[in-house]
Amino acid sequence: MKQIELGKSGVQVSPLGIGTWAWGDNLYWGYGKGYGENDLQLAFDETLRAGIDFLDTAEIYGFGKSEKFIGEFLRVAAQRDGSSIRDTVHIATKFACLPYRVSKGFLLRALRGSLKRLGVSQVDLYQIHWNFAAMSIETMMDAMAEAVEKKLTRAVGVSNYNVEQVRRAHKRLAQHNIPLASNQIEYNLLQRGAEFNGMTELCRELNVTIIAYSPLKYGVLTGKYSPTNPLPGARGRQFSVAYLTQIEPFMVELKKVAQKYDKSIPQVAINWVMQRGAIPIPGAKNLKQAQENAGALGWNLAREDVEFLNEMSTRVHTAR
Repeated sequence: MKQIELGKSGVQVSPLGIGTWAWGDNLYWGYGKGYGENDLQLAFDETLRAGIDFLDTAEIYGFGKSEKFIGEFLRVAAQRDGSSIRDTVHIATKFACLPYRVSKGFLLRALRGSLKRLGVSQVDLYQIHWNFAAMSIETMMDAMAEAVEKKLTRAVGVSNYNVEQVRRAHKRLAQHNIPLASNQIEYNLLQRGAEFNGMTELCRELNVTIIAYSPLKYGVLTGKYSPTNPLPGARGRQFSVAYLTQIEPFMVELKKVAQKYDKSIPQVAINWVMQRGAIPIPGAKNLKQAQENAGALGWNLAREDVEFLNEMSTRVHTAR
């Protein structure tokens, strides 16, 4: 499988990753109700078996449980398959910009805490989780540079940063001769703001890789939900029946494209993100979802179908 470099950092990862927000999160995703640790273990194993080597987590996911799960699953895999497996798995995690974290030392301590939960001495990518913090961007990038120097992380990224913030982070890191590797943002067929606010253009200009979280729009793009079968729990409150009704014509066309390729709707939605030059990181709460994700690899949407989906999704954006 062809690897993709995160910016100019030298870190090479699979073109598709996996997001682990749901691993241990019982507030938004309902961990412990419809899925548990064994399901996550199977999802982890299937993800690696499929050649997907990029795992994204955060200290705040499940209040640390997500990182702990990854650490435990890596330990089990190393015992089963050999200790060298750690060298083939690339881990990204994030710093939570909590209000009391007001100096560089907080970032370094948080990173060391993540490393302990993950059971590793270094992550491949450390990211600032939000675009607001008690520290300035410059202070955080100075702390990130120190983390690279101390070999706590191989590369530096940000998440949810706007155009101006990406420029500031990139400029400050450049003073330390460190590239800004990535900006992780929501990017999918129903959320293409990055194409219209200058973000994708800027990232190309600065050689910053876009990591696309929620490539399935929190499950909306799985094709499972409709006005008569809305999303459950917190997601149901976020995406109303009116919204699902509005996007229904688009979902019909998306299904037709999926049928053309003998693929599922989620696989087409994920493949579209890859065709747009970003690295999607869909979630996987069980074996079936991990297999579904892997089915987005090994083929490409034709240019005319990418353009067709662009046009159809633009109509949804315009209608809002």
